[in-house]
Parts: sequence; C-alpha cells; structure tokens
Amino acid sequence: MLYQLHELTRNLLAPWVHQAQANAKFFANQGHWWSQMPGADRLSAVNELFHRIGKDYEKPEWGINEIEVDGERVPIVVHEEVVKPFCKLLRFKRHSNEADQLNTMLNQPFVLVVAPLSGHHATLLRDTVRTLLRDHRVYVTDWVDARMVPGSEGEFSLDDYIAYVQEFIRHLGAEKLHVVSVCQPTVPVLAAVSLMASRGETTPRSLVMMGGPIDARCSPTAVNNLATQNPLSWFENNVIHTVPPGYPGAGRRVYPGFLQHAGFLSMNPSRHFSSHWDFYADLVKGDMEDADAHRRFYDEYNAVLDMPARYYLDTIRVVFQEFLLPRGEWYVQGELVDPGAITGTALLSIEGELDDIAGLGQTEAAQELCTGIPAARREHFVVEGAGHYGIFSGRRWRETVYPKVRDFFAANAQAAAKPKKAAKTASNVTPIRKKAG
Repeated sequence: MLYQLHELTRNLLAPWVHQAQANAKFFANQGHWWSQMPGADRLSAVNELFHRIGKDYEKPEWGINEIEVDGERVPIVVHEEVVKPFCKLLRFKRHSNEADQLNTMLNQPFVLVVAPLSGHHATLLRDTVRTLLRDHRVYVTDWVDARMVPGSEGEFSLDDYIAYVQEFIRHLGAEKLHVVSVCQPTVPVLAAVSLMASRGETTPRSLVMMGGPIDARCSPTAVNNLATQNPLSWFENNVIHTVPPGYPGAGRRVYPGFLQHAGFLSMNPSRHFSSHWDFYADLVKGDMEDADAHRRFYDEYNAVLDMPARYYLDTIRVVFQEFLLPRGEWYVQGELVDPGAITGTALLSIEGELDDIAGLGQTEAAQELCTGIPAARREHFVVEGAGHYGIFSGRRWRETVYPKVRDFFAANAQAAAKPKKAAKTASNVTPIRKKAG
C-alpha cells in the first residue's frame, strides 16, 4: 500500500503546494500590496521553498534546440527513430542551409548514447548530448517511465534491456557506430556487444564506458553495500510495489521512483539541506542567478521514473550480488556472455577519481574482460577530481573528458582488421592507463 499512500499524500498536499506557489508570486510582485508587507521577501522565499519541496516533478524537456558549430548556430530537431514499449530511440538531427556545413555534418561519426535506467530520466545526460552534437550524429535511448507502460506489454527484464540495445545497434548499423554507455548501462551494453561478437555479428567501432559497475566488487560504495547487505528476497518484499489506478501501467510491479529519490537524498542529506537553505537565502537576498541554478539542478534531480520490477531485481542479482559478468558465469537466454569474444571494437573506459557511486576499478574491469581487443585499441582514463556526475556533465566533462572521447572516436573511425586468433587469457592484457588534471 506504500505507493497508494504516497499518491494519497501527494494529492492531499497538492492544493497547499499550488497555493504556496501563488503566495510566492504575490509576495514578490512589486505591483501587489502583499509585497509591501514587512518581511515580504522572506515570506515569498519560504513559500517558494515549500512549493518546490512538495511539488510533483515531471520529466524535464531536453531543451536542446540549437548548438554552436564553428561559430554558427545550428538548429536541432528531435525525432523518434524507433519506438518500443519501454524505450524510444531518439535522433537529435542537426539542420543547415550551408552546403559545406551540411556535408561535413553528414560525414561525422554516428554515436549511440545509452542512457541509464536507474531512476532519473535520460535528460540527465543533456550536457553529454549537447556536447557530442558539436562533432557527431547523435542518438539516445530515452527510457519510458514504467508506470506509463500498459500491463498488456508484459514484463521487462535485464535480458530485454540487452535485446533493446542490440536492436538499436543493428538498426543504426554497427559497422559505422560508436556506443557511449553511462553508469548502469555499461553492464548490459558490454553484454549486448559480447553476445553479438560470439554470434559472429559485426560489432560497433568503439565502446566508451563511463562510471559503471562492470565489477562491483572493486572499491565498493554505499550503493554496492546496500545491494549486498540484504538478500534478493528483501528487495522484492520491501521495495517492489504496484502502480495504483490512474496510470496506464496500473497493476504493474515496479521499483517506484519516489523510493529511488529517497535513496538519492539519504546518501548526502546534509548537502541537500544546505542547498535548500542556500536557495532560501539567495531568494531573500535577490540573488536570482544562484537561485535559478538551484532550480535547474533540482528540476532534473527530483524528476524520477519507476523501473520495471523484474529488470530492477535482475540488476541487483546479476550485477551487485552474484557478479556474474566478471566471474564469467552470466548466461542470457542460454548464451554465455563472453567479452573476450569482442575483437573488432575499440574500448575506452572512464572513471572519476572521486566517484561515490561506481568506485575506482569497477569500470576499468572491462579492460581485463575484453581479452580479444588488442592493447593498442584499449585505453583507460581516470579524471582527477571528478565525481560521478562530473565525468559526463559540467566543466570537466566538456573540457577534459569530451576531447578524449572525440579523439578516441577519430582514432578508431575505421573498422578494425580481424585478428588471426583472439587470445582469451587475461595474462596478455595491458590496459593503457592515463590520468587527466
């Protein structure tokens, strides 16, 4: 009944939340007599803070309407390339009236960005996508909130996630494609490409894996510890709930977004409390620039989605409890996931030095598993001073990580020649490891 109780509470608070929004505007509006009352600035600030804490956050817009390329503004139109029940493959199409510029863009690399299905919407990668669009043709997996998927579509498992990734790769054409996976999808993306390689299919030109739990046994974090200190039955009995009436997915079993959000907040409660207090102080002082930055961050951070129950439980078991991928014991639909079968795809793994979600070494583990990729086409990159979000968003991403990714794509623009014999022992693997300031 927890989900139903959450919805009831949200509905009961809604009138007060909306009234608080109106109050904030009245107290701040110099044309309204409320703004002349003593302490009006503080009353406006506290009402807006209450509104933002209590409001329901919808999925944010991508907001990528144009980018700058060589000093010129290039418009962007988002197309739904492939529509599946649990995911839409989006294409961010660039337009130009300049023949030379258009020809240049048409000949730039294809990049598939596989976004996480771990609580937040794919729009969390807005900065990643916007930056990649400077020099690439970009496609993104946009996962659907499970409560919006009718029960008639059936369950969605980790195996289904892998099948989706494979379908998208085949649709775009693996022979011309570079794949970027951020956080959670590093595991299913590596599995998807491994299975394709084992079947003799063409695999992407390169894989870029960023801050993901390839081997969650390395440098365990609070996220890893939570998954290992309780049996799988505890998760099924305590965090899996049923979508209440009123949604297309009513009756579907999910891991609710509001529980995931509570988990996010519990990892750093003091930091979030300080951030909200600073927001209140900024409003009182009239510092709208910092206040707007707070709004933008929490509009994204507080927008969460429900995850399908089977997918969530599969991930807990396979990735965080049994570590089936690094142990070489993961079977998908009866097929062994063997990263050593990958030979024609370059590999770049990226980690943040201060990552508190996927600890150091968890993503680098892909280097030891992909024994069939020549050392010259493998590289590991540690971003000094970067946390989890810093490796794919913000200044460090744009100035330090992106140039590395762009150059890696360029260096592996041509399909690799197949080796005569792919070695499958870890003894001859020598990852190339670099650090960035």
